[in-house]
Amino acid sequence: MILKELRIENTLGTATNCYIIGDEVKKEAMCIDPAGDCDRIIDMLEVLDMKLKYIYLTHCHADHIGALEELREKTGATFLIHRIESENLRNPEVNLTANLGINNVEIDADARVDDGDLLHIGNIEFKVLHTPGHTSGGTSLYSSEEKLVFTGDTLFKGTYGRTDLATRK
Repeated sequence: MILKELRIENTLGTATNCYIIGDEVKKEAMCIDPAGDCDRIIDMLEVLDMKLKYIYLTHCHADHIGALEELREKTGATFLIHRIESENLRNPEVNLTANLGINNVEIDADARVDDGDLLHIGNIEFKVLHTPGHTSGGTSLYSSEEKLVFTGDTLFKGTYGRTDLATRK
C-alpha cells in the first residue's frame, strides 16, 4: 500500500489533511478529502503512477471539498459520500461554503455509501463506519488488514472533532 498525506491550505489559511491511498499492484488510488489544489493532487497521482478510482469525502464541510469538482472532472473518478452527507453537501448552512468563500456545491455524488459498506482499492479493503458527531453523516474508513483508519474530523489531534456546528438540513 502507498499512503501520501497532503496538507492543503484553504481560504482561511488553515490546512486540511488530504490523503491518497494506492495499491501498488493494481495501480488504483483513492483520494480522501480533496481540500483544494487539484493540480497538486493530480501531480502526486502522476508521480505515483496511479489511476484515481475514488474520491471519498469523510464529511461535507467546505475545508474538505475545495478540489472535489475539478478533480472529478479531470480524472473521471467516482465520487463517494455517506447517504446523509450527500444531502448536507448541497446545504451551505451545513457545508460551510460561505465561511470559506467557496461557491455553493453543485455536484452530486456518483454513489452513496452506508455504514458497513466495503470499498476496494486494488486489493486493499476499507470498511465504511458511520461516525456522526462532527456532522450527521460523517464517516471513517477502516482497513483491518492495513491497521489504518481515516476519521476525517471525527477526531482532532488530542481530542474529538467539533460538535457545535450545524450538522443536518
